Amino acid sequence: MQVFKFGGASVKDAAGIINLSEIVRKHQHEQLLVVISAMGKTTNALEKLTRAYVEQSDDMQAAFEEIKTYHYDILSKLFAENDKVFEEVNNTFVEIEWMIEDEPHDDFDFIYDQIVSIGELVSTKIVNAYLNKSGIKSTWIDVRGYIHTDNTYREGIVDWDKTCASIQQDVPKLLEKGVAVTPGFLGGTSENFTTTLGREGSDYTASIFASCLQAEAVTIWKDVPGVLNADPKLFPDTVKYDELSYAEAIEMTYYGASVIHPKTIKPLQNAHIPLLVKPFLQPEEPGTVIRETGFIEFNTPVIIVKPNQVLLSVSTKDYSFITENHLADIFKLFAQSHIKVNLMQNSAMSFTLCFDYDEQRFEKLFAALKIDFKVKYNTGLMLLTVRHYKPETVKQLTAGKTILLEQQSRNTVQVVVK
Repeated sequence: MQVFKFGGASVKDAAGIINLSEIVRKHQHEQLLVVISAMGKTTNALEKLTRAYVEQSDDMQAAFEEIKTYHYDILSKLFAENDKVFEEVNNTFVEIEWMIEDEPHDDFDFIYDQIVSIGELVSTKIVNAYLNKSGIKSTWIDVRGYIHTDNTYREGIVDWDKTCASIQQDVPKLLEKGVAVTPGFLGGTSENFTTTLGREGSDYTASIFASCLQAEAVTIWKDVPGVLNADPKLFPDTVKYDELSYAEAIEMTYYGASVIHPKTIKPLQNAHIPLLVKPFLQPEEPGTVIRETGFIEFNTPVIIVKPNQVLLSVSTKDYSFITENHLADIFKLFAQSHIKVNLMQNSAMSFTLCFDYDEQRFEKLFAALKIDFKVKYNTGLMLLTVRHYKPETVKQLTAGKTILLEQQSRNTVQVVVK
């Protein structure tokens, strides 16, 4: 039994869906579960729609129409106009129409999940319909009935026991009948509300299913030849790694390597399931395999760039030392705001943290911190992380930039720059 995950770039247009179907066709007689993300940049577009709805801005309907037009254009290139998939997709979009007719809910994260989740629901219904049309027997399954989470919207925490019980009860029987297609990124609460698993969380979805089903392998199909040492959009001379250990992949994703979602690796490592990262346009290429392996020498450093960072410094109002009690209070506020810290450093009288900027979450955090602390911050910064570094690499990356914070260990250098 295998799990395939296709990202947004692989299903961004009709040609991509046709290509996906040809990859699946070669494996249709195996037990195969296919996890699919929203098409192209649909998640970004739905995030824009969510903000427009919350702010009740004039461009809300225009943003929604743009999303629908994009999907209907793809549908028109794959199906006859009387195909029932048009009605299925339209009924899914109606869920958004009903929501944006009402006044916005107070909880932004709740609104976000109910709207943004539509991207995966639509993409999978289109792909499932096309697989069946092209002669591949396929069943659509609603992931929200299998991956059970708590009510932490935008970062749903998985109830593993309940999730595995649901998956093991139904999914193996479905896979005996043919391919199964399911949305990535999504979960469901006990009240039947939709949650998401964190941005780019479809990889994690594939990992959850694979772990519960004891799959032979998970393959993530990407628009890159495998796991590279750096983002090819930022660095022209990237190098592909043929093999990585679970531990190295976990470190890379923790520091922000975007090729794999950070939560993906650990469930696979626990179950000894290899993860393959392969190019969907050259499916015969070997890509990168991530598994339990011995020592791997890194001749090429791993370079990870995280833009849109905040550097925030906290100090006491009476100029006393920052103590463990202060740190406990600060971390509690970060946890309550659902903000992950990317880098931190303390001195006698201040504590400095670097993290991703999210407007709603940052404003909540800033307001809470100001009650007991003095707070200063800079936005619009960049965090550079270099693993297996050489001094000349760091010097080259930081040339011409203002360094605001730097940390160095035996394997890793992190630098916050302006």
